[in-house]
Amino acid sequence: MRKVVYLSILAGLLLGMQGCHANGGSDPAADSHPDASASSNTAPGASAVATAADDPGLDDRDSRPAQVSEHKNDGRPVLVCFGDSLTEGHGTGPGQSYPDYLQADLDRLHYHYRVDNQGVSGNTTKDGVERLPNVLELHPEVVVVEFGGNDGLRGLPNADTRTNLDEIVGTLKGAGIKVVLAGITLPPDYGEDYIRQFDETYTLLAKKYHVPLLPFLLQNVYGVPGMMQRDETHATAKGNEIVAQNVMPLVLPLLKK
Repeated sequence: MRKVVYLSILAGLLLGMQGCHANGGSDPAADSHPDASASSNTAPGASAVATAADDPGLDDRDSRPAQVSEHKNDGRPVLVCFGDSLTEGHGTGPGQSYPDYLQADLDRLHYHYRVDNQGVSGNTTKDGVERLPNVLELHPEVVVVEFGGNDGLRGLPNADTRTNLDEIVGTLKGAGIKVVLAGITLPPDYGEDYIRQFDETYTLLAKKYHVPLLPFLLQNVYGVPGMMQRDETHATAKGNEIVAQNVMPLVLPLLKK
């Protein structure tokens, strides 16, 4: 029985993640699926999909925001967080995305980097490829790449997802940029073979390009009271603080003081 509940919860999270967009709208191709991110070893949960626009209580605005830097092009090296709504911080307030908390953590440890949030809700790996020029224009030293959930939830061919993600990571590495890759998985109703090939994309690319892999962005966040919004899909501000802590151990070895 616990296994059945686990699988139902996992499906609920991922099926709720694909259709969110940066301006609070929805992707016509994914109205019923906001952005997706899940773990192969953590059980997501299910509830009705909601957004901060629908319910102001979702974004946990009472949580203390990170100190947001307004100094663009201030001479500090750039660390880009590149992904979908989980990177964007969908449903949270200003200063409450995980890149914001990552900036605060780096500042506290006296790492003089500027974190740039390049998360866009609803993005697929194809969208990520199309946005690569925007990221390259920032001349980042490090990029945390988090894409793929929307591809899987739309049932796109794994070969296409792998090709696109390969292009993203390969292009960044080819430009001399250090990369951290964040992987995800899919609910069991997508089929064992499809999920296995999907999951292998991340491990294969991490090995191919010798980049650190974070298997699940929401580790120690999903299922923890107060860490997830009511849609059981996106982290609250408190959850995003933990996400930043998840990313830190993979990022720090790539940075210089």
